[in-house]
Amino acid sequence: MSFELTKSYLEDLSHAIERQDVQSVKLLTEAIHPADIAEILDRLGEYEANFVYGVLPEEVAAETLTHLDEDVLERVLEDLSAEQIADYVDILETDDAADVIAELPDDQQAEVISQLEDKSHSSDISDLLGYEEDSAGGLMAKEFIAVNINWPVNRCVIHMRKQAQDIDKVYSIYVIDDNSELKGTLSLKSMLFASPNSPISEIYMDGVISVEADASNEEVAKIMEKYDLVVLPVVDDKNRLIGRITIDDVIDVIKEEAEKDYQMASGLSDKVESHDSVWSMSKARLPWLLIGMVGGVLGAEVIAKYESQIQLKPELAYFIPLVAAMGGNVGVQSSAIVVQGLANNSIVFRGILGRIGKETLVALFNGLICASVIFGYNFIVGNEQSLAWTVSLALFSVIIFAAIAGTFIPLVLDKYKIDPALATGPFITTVNDVLGLFIYFLIGTIMYGI
Repeated sequence: MSFELTKSYLEDLSHAIERQDVQSVKLLTEAIHPADIAEILDRLGEYEANFVYGVLPEEVAAETLTHLDEDVLERVLEDLSAEQIADYVDILETDDAADVIAELPDDQQAEVISQLEDKSHSSDISDLLGYEEDSAGGLMAKEFIAVNINWPVNRCVIHMRKQAQDIDKVYSIYVIDDNSELKGTLSLKSMLFASPNSPISEIYMDGVISVEADASNEEVAKIMEKYDLVVLPVVDDKNRLIGRITIDDVIDVIKEEAEKDYQMASGLSDKVESHDSVWSMSKARLPWLLIGMVGGVLGAEVIAKYESQIQLKPELAYFIPLVAAMGGNVGVQSSAIVVQGLANNSIVFRGILGRIGKETLVALFNGLICASVIFGYNFIVGNEQSLAWTVSLALFSVIIFAAIAGTFIPLVLDKYKIDPALATGPFITTVNDVLGLFIYFLIGTIMYGI
């Protein structure tokens, strides 16, 4: 049964903390999953969160660290000594331990690692800290079960029992040679039906999918998604097995990438959280607000250029918001489809020209429908035919050009190694607003002969 964090629960917990009633706090947090405890700590103030964390059993406290948001984790770690952190880190698997230690200042990282009792564990953590955070090496854990291809089954079973003591969940058994080169995997079923003296070379499965340690997080996520993997072995440049990545870590990567793309599409240049400082939030938003403002100035310049036409035919001004809005909406729709295609590599296979061609056909169809609707509206309300034709032709043209721009811009950004998610936000909207106004007044000038 899942835990539900309610207002009454938080009130009871806060009252117990206020009385410094350790026993009541223990009862209130007893048998709660570490992920739920992390959520509780996130809702509490700094003193309250540190008080609750201080009464947790050691194993629960250690596991809770891996579920905390970065800001809460930082606050909790600040209240702990290097020795206490080392005790918790000793319990965790290497990937989680490295993530926790990475949040500490460099000097404290070295101090915590030196306090670890298990020197093999500390060596593995130090190794993981040397990899880039957004790489396969930064994601992987050093704990895995591997058996030698030349061993008999009975020896493998003994060796696996020893290795399994340090692993919470066993997903795969890897087969390596004398040089630790990854050869394949071994299923438990094949071991159960094999004789004790059968060599592993006769029963293992080759062709295992792996990834090198310097591969990006995104590449890891794509591989695991494509092949429906729950665990992925990590190898070095000589195909030697050095770690494994589990699906829970990849889910975190996918979530972070989705949040980053969503914020970028919303016009945020840096990752921000609701608890960030005013300066941090302003710094992330301001660049795209300035770009939007520049776009607005350019749009005003376009209108100013055709001021005389508006004075002669003021009804042209009525549909300025419509044309600008439709251009922005169509551009965002097209760019969103392209960004999605770039993310899953489907555009690479189907062809860029094919994608632009298809979006253009869609734009032609949508533009024809929208232009017909707005023409019918102008006819019904009694606007003159010149205005009806101007607005309809302008809307038709804007939709086509916006679709092409929305398709082309993210492709160009991707070619130059710029995140194409930028194209689904204020950038494409601003471009299409200005382009739409220019097309509208140009067609108006032709239609009215002014």
